[in-house]
Amino acid sequence: MIGPVDLLSLGLIGLRTRPARAVLSGLGIAIGIATMIVVTGLPASSQAALMRELRALGTNTLQATALPNQQPPAQLPESAVGMVRRIGPVTAATAVANTHALVRRNDRTDPSDGAGLTVLATRLDLLPVINARVQTGRWLTTATERFPAVVLGSVAAGRLGVTTLPPGRAGPLVMIGDHWFTVVGILAPTPISPDIDRSAMVGWEAARATLGFDGHPTVLYVQSEESQLEAVRAVLAETISPERPGQVAVTRPSDALAAKRATESTFSVLFLALAGVALVVGGIGVANTMVVSVLERRAEIGLRRALGATRGQIRGQFLTESVVLAAVGGLAGAGLGLLATLGYATWQNWPLVVPAESALLGVGGAIVVGVLAGVYPCVRAARLTPTQALAGN
Repeated sequence: MIGPVDLLSLGLIGLRTRPARAVLSGLGIAIGIATMIVVTGLPASSQAALMRELRALGTNTLQATALPNQQPPAQLPESAVGMVRRIGPVTAATAVANTHALVRRNDRTDPSDGAGLTVLATRLDLLPVINARVQTGRWLTTATERFPAVVLGSVAAGRLGVTTLPPGRAGPLVMIGDHWFTVVGILAPTPISPDIDRSAMVGWEAARATLGFDGHPTVLYVQSEESQLEAVRAVLAETISPERPGQVAVTRPSDALAAKRATESTFSVLFLALAGVALVVGGIGVANTMVVSVLERRAEIGLRRALGATRGQIRGQFLTESVVLAAVGGLAGAGLGLLATLGYATWQNWPLVVPAESALLGVGGAIVVGVLAGVYPCVRAARLTPTQALAGN
């Protein structure tokens, strides 16, 4: 009877004597396991980063807009913000409005080219409601909202060539419609409200006075108690436009961000399938190595059989070698996958999240592959009689 330690020592003979072949055979399994861990760890880390981002941005915000392409054109009433604030669970509400004016870097550029930017009439309480912040300069105040002052979103600032503001001095001028406006601030990127990034924001009263703004808001931003968010969403359209609630669309901006991140991870299933293919290919490589090992070691098998080794002991020797080869490849792949996931998550500033079950399943799968790959070679080796094994050499 051979003990487990002796059986393991016998199983390692082939790996010690042919290390290059063993490494190449285990490489396929290592790649498969590494890929499996990466394609499960990266989406999990991405999801954790998304949840952290959403918690920072706020998941209690709703956005209401008038449906486009309506006849007659749908408009939100001027009193919409005041009516929404009367809803019990609502904690804050504000609005912006598209003035349909064009913003240009100066008066020498094409008057019809607005660089894909929007000029918004903006209320002073916008920033806290959409969890935005000023990157440089300052936000509109009760003094500047009535004068030709403008705050640029992050994308708008880049397209207009305004990247910094001189401290202690007047900011650069941009032309909105036929009027010059002074840039007083630039916002940091607002992932939850990307339209703000592509906008030039002027005061509500300044838009009325200089841009012909009619006072009707285009978009309402509403914050409520998070536990009552769905209840507020259910009554928001009727509150904004009691006569035509069907012409008001209510969305949750954080849902769009979550959906975007979900579409970015749709290829994980494909990569998981590729990991399975790599694992199968690795298993075939292990099986091929074991078959060749049996052929090359017929003399050893014949000698051991002549000295009294049973068929079961021969089977155990080669099966152990196959399982050890696959297990080492699986452990190496798990380590490689963890390092790759850690490196990418650190680069993206994501928290590291690796499902424990994927690592355990990967190593367990490698062992199963080793067993399956070693069944035929070990049975073939055990069937050799001493005379057949020695006669072949």
